Order: sequence, then C-alpha cells, then structure tokens
Amino acid sequence: MSGMTAVMNRAAARSTVLVGLLLAVLAALLAPAAPAFAHAVLVSSSPAPETVVPAAPAQVVLTFSEPVREVPGKIRVIGPDGKRVDRGEPAFNGTTVTITVDQGAPRGTYLVSYRVISADSHPVPGGYTYSVGERTVAPADSETADRADTAVTAAIPVAKFLGYAGLVLLVGPVLVLSLLWPRRLPRGGPARLAWAGVGLVAFSTLAGFWLQVPYTMGGGLFDVDVAGLSSVLSSPFGTAHLVRIGILLAAALLLRPVLAGTEGRVDRPLLAILAVAGLATWPLAGHPAASPVPPVSVVVDTVHLASMAVWLGGLLMLVAFLLRRADQRELSAILPIWSRWATLAVTALLLAGTVQALIEVGTLGALTGTTYGRMIIAKIALFVVVIAVAAYSRQLVRRAVAGEGPGRMRGAVLAELAITAVVLAVSAALVQITPARTAIGQTERAGPGYFSTRLDSSIYSLQVEIDPAKRGNNTIHVYSYTRDNKPLPVVEWKATAALPASGVEPVDIPLLPLTDNHVTGEINLPAAGEWQLRLTVRISDIDQATVTATVPIT
Repeated sequence: MSGMTAVMNRAAARSTVLVGLLLAVLAALLAPAAPAFAHAVLVSSSPAPETVVPAAPAQVVLTFSEPVREVPGKIRVIGPDGKRVDRGEPAFNGTTVTITVDQGAPRGTYLVSYRVISADSHPVPGGYTYSVGERTVAPADSETADRADTAVTAAIPVAKFLGYAGLVLLVGPVLVLSLLWPRRLPRGGPARLAWAGVGLVAFSTLAGFWLQVPYTMGGGLFDVDVAGLSSVLSSPFGTAHLVRIGILLAAALLLRPVLAGTEGRVDRPLLAILAVAGLATWPLAGHPAASPVPPVSVVVDTVHLASMAVWLGGLLMLVAFLLRRADQRELSAILPIWSRWATLAVTALLLAGTVQALIEVGTLGALTGTTYGRMIIAKIALFVVVIAVAAYSRQLVRRAVAGEGPGRMRGAVLAELAITAVVLAVSAALVQITPARTAIGQTERAGPGYFSTRLDSSIYSLQVEIDPAKRGNNTIHVYSYTRDNKPLPVVEWKATAALPASGVEPVDIPLLPLTDNHVTGEINLPAAGEWQLRLTVRISDIDQATVTATVPIT
C-alpha cells in the first residue's frame, strides 16, 4: 500500500508540475513573438507617389522605416516609353536609397520598381508611379520575375520548423544523458535521437541558406546562381548560418564522448558554450536583429529558444525512455531534478515573453486586426487544448490504477507533444509574416493625407513632403535641387510651421541631414487647418533664400 501511495504521490507531483508549466507558457504566449520594426516599410519617397512634378527629377529617393540592403539589379525606374531611365547603381545610405535618373526623359508617367532586403533578412518588394508634366498610361515593368514562387515561400517555414524540431531532439537527450541518465540503462536510443537532431539542424540551416537566394532575388527553388549565393553569403543572414554550421561541426566532435558517457572534464562546459553561441544564430538571422533594441531582443529570443528546447526535449526523453525504462527508485531521484529544470525553463519562457510583449504588438487592434495577431490567437487556442490534455493526466493520477495509469499518462504526454509540434509549426510560419505593429503602421501610412509640393526660389528648388499631413505627429522630408533640377548641397537648413488662424506662432522644426541635399524632421501639428510652412536654405556663406508653403492639415 505504501508503494502504491509513493507511486501516486510521484505521479501527482509530475502532473501538477506539468499543468503549472503549461499555464505559465500560456501566459507567456499571450505576448506575441517578434520585434516591432521587423520588415522594412517604404515611409516616403521623392517624387511622392501619384504626384505630378513640373520637371524630370535628377534623383528618385526612397526612404524606408529601417536600414535596407541592395538586391542586385532589382531597382528600376521605367519611363513612359517603357525604357529604363535609371543610371548607374543606386546609392544605399541606411534607410535611404538614392537612384540617379536621366533628366532628358520624356513627359508622362514613370514607374519606380524596387526590391530591397530589410534588416531582418526579409525582401521588401514594391513600386509606385509619378508623373512629369502630365499623367499618361503607367508603363509596365518587363522584368517581372521579382517574387519568389509559392514553393519557396512554403519551403522556408518548413525548413525553420525542422530546425526547431532538431533543437528539441538534440538538447533533450544531451541534457538527460549528461546529468540524469541511470548508469544501468543503455544509451543507444537517446544518442540516436541526438544525432537525428544534429542532422535536422544541419539540414534546416543549409536549406534556409539555399532558399534565401530565390526568396530575396525572386524565382523558383532552383533559381540559384553564384551571384545570388555570394549576396546571401555576405549578408548578416548568411554569416549567422555559416557560424551555425561551424558550431555544429565543432559540437559534433564533443557530442560523441558526451553521448557515450566517456566525456572529459572540460567537454560539457565547452559544449554548453557552443550551444549558447549556436542558439544565438537564430535571432541574429531574423526579426530580433531589426528590433529597436537589438541586444535585448537577441538575448531574449535566445533564452526563449533555449527554454523551449530544454522543456520539450526533456518531456520527449521522459515519455520516450525514462517513464518506460527507469524503475521506481530511479524515477524518485530523477523527477524532482527534472521538475526544477522544467520550472526554470518555463519561468524563463514567461520572462522572455513579457519582455517581448513590451517591444512587440502593443495594441489590441494589432493583435486582432492582423494576420500575425490572429496566428498568435491560434497559438493560444492550441495551448488551451494542451492544458485540457494535462488536466486529463491529473485525473489519471488521482485514479492511480497500477499498470494502467502510467501507460495512459504516456499517451497523454504524447498527445501534448503532438499539439506542441503544431505550435512550433505556427511559430515557424510567424517568422515569415509581417509583425502586427509593423503591419498596422503600414496600413496607417497607406491612408490618405500625404502632402507634396515643389517650391522655387531664385537660387534653388525644394521638394517638400509631409506625411501623413494630419493632426498629430508628422514627418517632413525636404530635398534641394538647382534650378535646372540637379542635386544641390546645402550648408544650413531652417524650417518653421505656424497656424495664424488659430494664433499658433511659428514653431521650429528640428531637421536632421540624411545627405547633403536631403533633410528630415518630426513635428507635432495639434490642430487642423492651413499651416504655414517657412523654409530658409543657405547654400553658401552669402547665398540664402526663404520659401513658404500652405499645408492643409486634416
């Protein structure tokens, strides 16, 4: 009877810990899992979309929400006659891309087509039109192979999922064999599981590197050439993947003695260092690298990934080996230690999720009104099912039917792992989706209210753009040109905004130079009305002129 009571107590403790862990993970998952400014968005351009300018500009300037990198040959300006008018290679300067164009091009409508790489390694394709002198039929871009096909976009989350699964298969056996495995039990099964994990992580890494080429350049699974591979290799994404492969090779040398139980004194510490470095390559190749606070996001994501691997990997080892092979005495020693590990792992998941929540979605509207947010809700629903399975396990513990209960408990944990595998698949898909706050911001920027005008003085011309030209915070971009429409370096800029009808006196607009002929600034316009914008530009020690514009703010 006392033996039966001991079994019941151990099983009850095991299931109680499991339910607690699942509840903590559910709380952590209430926070989404990608930084706010992941996927770059075009926030302004000169000339502005759909505007008519009096003369052909010498440059087309694109400004994005985060720094972007070039995709070779994927930025074009097409004239009304269908011919390219861009000249030379575009200049990339952080968030700004400057394209030199032919000023001798005809009047009519032009198409600007671009494809760049954002800081989180995702391609950002797009395009818009502007007109010179008059609007005509918009030209078509003859080079349309700018999008990765559906096979590529479907294969990328599959490769990421395999990498996550590989981590679980690798971390769980290594931890348990190193610290919890009974000496009398054979180590062959867990060792094979760990090597399968190594294989999955390696395959996922190589597949991700290969798929990144058609994903960024456009094309199908086998549209991969030396130039594309070189471009990916020179990117932060490629560097992180190469480092991961190198770490895997180094870890493989240490894994064999660790899995066999013949490791030396320094093998485990070295393996732990390699594990931390390897886990960090995931956030460094993805959204956290583009966060407003990259060091924090990278550390948090690494902790999140490590905790997931420890927790799920440990559960896998319990259900696959220990609950079936270990005797009562061994389990009484193993389970308390595992419970502490699992508690620490899920606590780390909870803390990481909280920090991510402070950086990420931000609003209920972003959670419910975007694809990313709805997938987060789907993850929460799946974890509700996991909790239901855990509750069923607790009922089995209370019944404590000898010989029947453990088998049913293993089945419940298997069901839990299966549902969690689906959650991992959703997580892999989320990596490819524009994060909620970015998507909401993009929708807001796409709304009406953009203001653009050309202002001429006796010594220069200014292209002025204000976004979104509504009450509240606005962004202003100013570009300076000569009277014959060539970029004009400026020595000093000054700008003010006033609303005389409401008694608002001129307010200085701080301007930040992006190039020698381009500045940007932020200003809060608290009321609707006809705001008076005044710009003073000095191009030398003695040459200076002031221009004004009336800006309707709604």
